Amino acid sequence: MSRIQELLKEKCPNGVEYKKLEDCCFFQNGYAFKSGLFKSTGDILLRITNINGKTIDLDDVKYIDINDYNFNLEAFKVNYEDIVIAMSGATTGKVGMNKTQHVLYLNQRIGKIISKDTKILNNHFLYHFLLSKVNYFYNLAGGGAQPNLSSETIKNTSIPIPPIEVQKEIVRILDKFGELEAELEAELEVRKKQYDFWSEKIFECYMNGDTKHITDIALVKARVGWQRLTTAEYLTTGDYYLITGTNFKNDGKIDFNKCVFVTKERYEMDENIQVHKNDILITKDGTLGKIAYLNDEPDKLTTLNSGVFRIKITDKNVLPRYIYHYFNSKVFRDFVESVKTGSTIPHLTQEKLVSLNIPIPNIKEQEKIINILDKFDDLTRSLSIGLPAEIELRRKQYEYFRNELLSFKESNNG
Repeated sequence: MSRIQELLKEKCPNGVEYKKLEDCCFFQNGYAFKSGLFKSTGDILLRITNINGKTIDLDDVKYIDINDYNFNLEAFKVNYEDIVIAMSGATTGKVGMNKTQHVLYLNQRIGKIISKDTKILNNHFLYHFLLSKVNYFYNLAGGGAQPNLSSETIKNTSIPIPPIEVQKEIVRILDKFGELEAELEAELEVRKKQYDFWSEKIFECYMNGDTKHITDIALVKARVGWQRLTTAEYLTTGDYYLITGTNFKNDGKIDFNKCVFVTKERYEMDENIQVHKNDILITKDGTLGKIAYLNDEPDKLTTLNSGVFRIKITDKNVLPRYIYHYFNSKVFRDFVESVKTGSTIPHLTQEKLVSLNIPIPNIKEQEKIINILDKFDDLTRSLSIGLPAEIELRRKQYEYFRNELLSFKESNNG
């Protein structure tokens, strides 16, 4: 019998008590900080885009000056190891813990969750439990293209409260998986920097040679002019997939399991945004510049009304996979950063994208570049080989043991 089973048998032989989150945790909604008052330096604002699913990523942040607000912002502070949850958008339901060395300020559409008494509910146990509820929260928020999670839904979530000794033992086990994953992710980060370094060097080397305007080698299209889709038009099943920014995966592919669908009539409204094999897709709102390369995908795809550019290569002397790597390079990311508009929700306009000039070497050189960068791509992004595959395996192991360890028999008086 494991240590946890022994403790459960000793401390709660009749089952574990469950409580509503609001009964054992403080919950705080974020504040709508004014984008017009954002600063280039100052106090860090935590936005939904900074929640990466386990921790908080401060690679892309906005700043505020708390003196611009004539009231006490103490309630909106996110201190070390505070837990937050995204309540709308592509990251809805995702949970993060502040493991940075910074005090952050809670923006709108984010909730903060803190145990009322850590002697009864361990904060790390709460964190692992909330990580197990990400899909649950996403589905309750409506899923699809415009999920929205209410604070009442979060507050009414039932939480198991086993004895504190049990909680600490579960945390000890699950944290070990987290440490292993963190080590692999640190190594992956090094590999990504190598990819960025070499791709930047390669494309900068060719910038002094032949370049072509993007519209001379490709069709660049997004939805314009048509009546926007309503949420009532999103179908849960069908033949015509709607690709949105939420469907982009980190390995340069599309997650079709999370796609919604549209009618045949809607699909046929504009053939320019019907997506086909070897097309390249780029997100143009929110998290800008996410890239997907379409290869052996379903036939009936569209980017109608989805905040996504479709790039179709039309020049027979240009290989789509070469352009895919160009869009993945730091050279292109720097371009996007230099031309993006908006502050709260950044935006890449078609006008700016079609101003781009791309270095185009001959076909043989393109093939060499593809061969080199595909290998880096496999190491840093592929979910079938390389470090991402190893991280995914560790993640699945963590999820399996987490679900096993957090499944308790509920007491009759729970």
